[in-house]
Amino acid sequence: MSVVGDGTERGDAGVDEPGWEVDPDDEPGAAVVAAVGRQIKAWREAAGMRAAEFGTAMGYSEDLIYKVEGGRRIPRPEFMDGADGVLGAAGKLAAMKADIAEVRYPKKIRELAKMEAAAVELSAYGSHNIHGLLQTEEYARALFGMRRPAYSQDEVERLVAARVARQSIFSRSPAPELSFVQEEVTLRRHLGGRMVWRRQLERLLEVSELRHVEIQVMPTSRDEHAGMGGEMQVLKFKDGSAVGRSEGDFGSRPVSDPKYLRIIELRCGIIRAQALNPRESRAFIEQVLGET
Repeated sequence: MSVVGDGTERGDAGVDEPGWEVDPDDEPGAAVVAAVGRQIKAWREAAGMRAAEFGTAMGYSEDLIYKVEGGRRIPRPEFMDGADGVLGAAGKLAAMKADIAEVRYPKKIRELAKMEAAAVELSAYGSHNIHGLLQTEEYARALFGMRRPAYSQDEVERLVAARVARQSIFSRSPAPELSFVQEEVTLRRHLGGRMVWRRQLERLLEVSELRHVEIQVMPTSRDEHAGMGGEMQVLKFKDGSAVGRSEGDFGSRPVSDPKYLRIIELRCGIIRAQALNPRESRAFIEQVLGET
């Protein structure tokens, strides 16, 4: 057994279990994880348990216990539930799941998820792949797995979990108005293989049945196309404010300046007009699915 730089003991053996690594550039998130780790360690020591004993009782490696206690690993919800029971914390450790939920995903994605959660209207155009809010878990995993330089498996799983969590927007009440325009090629590209692709098309049909969701297809055969600059999205909020992003414009960063938003909204409106209407789009997706 050795002691690492943060003063936390570390087991010399043991294999890491599933979890999320801490992003060193996410200072607020790292501070929360470190605080949770200290609490777990304090409860373990108060229970008179060594890290190895605690790990055995939890079904995790000793090495993982040290990483969690040292703030170097983000514990999953099931870890917190198990720790609460094993250490007799009477719900105090389990209650920290809410704190961890706020920081377990990358900072950039957390900020996007907060905006989506507050939005009353979302309009998006996707040109390269299916929009993240519409992706199945399998499709998202395949997409992140294709990234080069390659993500580690831990990074892939963390990003997939974050993407899936954002999809709670569909069950929100009151429901926001959601409008998506997908380029035809995104429906025909077999990312992840034929079965993953088929399930993704089925997911699009399922979501398109929701009353507050519109999915449109932009056919490749269109002679005019206002979205040749790339993907774009606009989020509108209850107070009348909005945020937009257009690939390749304004530094590809979210903008809220009315003069920039007007440009993005104009393009989104023209794209919707140029695309197949929702009913035609649904028939088109069904046709593509039937061709497999």
